[in-house]
Amino acid sequence: QVQLVESGGGLVQAGGSLRLSCAASLRTFSGYSMGWFRQTQGKEREFVAALWWSSGSTYYADSVKGRFTLSKDSAKNTMYLQMNSLKAEDTAVYYCAAATKILPINQREYTYWGQGTQVTVSS
Repeated sequence: QVQLVESGGGLVQAGGSLRLSCAASLRTFSGYSMGWFRQTQGKEREFVAALWWSSGSTYYADSVKGRFTLSKDSAKNTMYLQMNSLKAEDTAVYYCAAATKILPINQREYTYWGQGTQVTVSS
């Protein structure tokens, strides 16, 4: 079975920080990218950041570059998204996903998806 479970969402004031987690149950991780997307009601889902599991290489959307940081804990099969200097525009449901290509930004490249976790930033 394949399962991705997000956690760590919540309510935070603008300028604050939040750390999201994505626990994965993929059979192998070396050939996967793990990505984060976010979606606001009525809008298209947008790319946030991605991590190539094997090397730890990362790629960030311009909107979050310098504020968000990806990391991983291989022993726990978990990816983390540290979000600093949060803005009201960051409010969305954040989804974890897995792809078999290196650092794709197109959601169509991702095969597996979690259920999402709500992040709300108050202004």
